[in-house]
Amino acid sequence: MTSGVKVCDDVKNIITKMKVVKSDDAEADRIRLLILVIDTGEIKIEKCLLQKDVEGEADVFKLVVSLMKPDKCCYLLYDCHFETKESSRKEELVFMLWASDTAKIGEKMIYASSKSSLNNLLDGVKHRLQINDIADMDRADFGKRLGNVVKLEGNSV
Repeated sequence: MTSGVKVCDDVKNIITKMKVVKSDDAEADRIRLLILVIDTGEIKIEKCLLQKDVEGEADVFKLVVSLMKPDKCCYLLYDCHFETKESSRKEELVFMLWASDTAKIGEKMIYASSKSSLNNLLDGVKHRLQINDIADMDRADFGKRLGNVVKLEGNSV
């Protein structure tokens, strides 16, 4: 089922940029978090945070969680930095549909049915999650969803 919601060109360009990080790109200008919302029949950028925007944050994961509004829905594309038992450091994109249990049912339905509009843009994104309760964003549970994570954004799981 599709909703007829389209993805605006800015979203297409920025998702491509997040997926293809070039070696000569400045680390500070790397996109760490993209929040997308549906507005007037289009999926648009609500917030885009670069590495330099999160530099002072003690815990980037907590920042991501804090941006998930209790009564609203959105899509998030998160450049997650973590460590697993097998490797010292990984950086992978995580796509999330945030459809809070307390959001209006119509809003949840439009976000769920519009997710397919983003699917082609998300080729190569390994982790795709649907989150309905902020309790699902517990650090340990989130780490399990990604694999054998021992550290998430530099903090132990």
